[in-house]
Amino acid sequence: MIRVERAGVETRLHSSLCAVCPHGPTGCCASPPGVDWADIGRIVSRGGAQWLLGEIAAGNLRPGPRGLLLRRVPNPGANAGAWPTKCVYHGPRGCTIDPDRRAATCNYYLCEEAFLAGGEYQGDPAAREARAAHEDLVALYGQWDLELQAAVAERWPAGPPWDEPFLAWVGEVWRQMVQRDRRRWRALR
Repeated sequence: MIRVERAGVETRLHSSLCAVCPHGPTGCCASPPGVDWADIGRIVSRGGAQWLLGEIAAGNLRPGPRGLLLRRVPNPGANAGAWPTKCVYHGPRGCTIDPDRRAATCNYYLCEEAFLAGGEYQGDPAAREARAAHEDLVALYGQWDLELQAAVAERWPAGPPWDEPFLAWVGEVWRQMVQRDRRRWRALR
């Protein structure tokens, strides 16, 4: 079963298959996405600048070319050595951080197996709605990531300072892009 939790650019997709992932107990968290530029803007706009700075200081997030990279930790639940590491935020019951602090991909990604099990190919309306929302979100966040990456590189060619003023700037640029593109994501409400 697939469920869509519509909330504009904060839309989340859920699948009952995730609880019994065929790839193991860690599921997608064995290969987590980065916290890309648009994710940073979204997190900051939700009051998460200090959280990001704290996680950078703790070593759970580290600067990378496309934003922040997640630390990976040993994965004791790995089957016979497959996926030996996992996302630092993965716990026994799944993600340990609030959806407002996650990479957007973590909130809207579903694997092909989830769409298949959810009935997309049998015409299930929820599965088709989830696929459309997924495609819209991938396109929006991808565009915003590229635009923010270019803006950061132009303003800080030697690399950004990773301080509160920088994060506030990223959050403001992201808010402006979201406002500019509101017609594109309005259907996700």
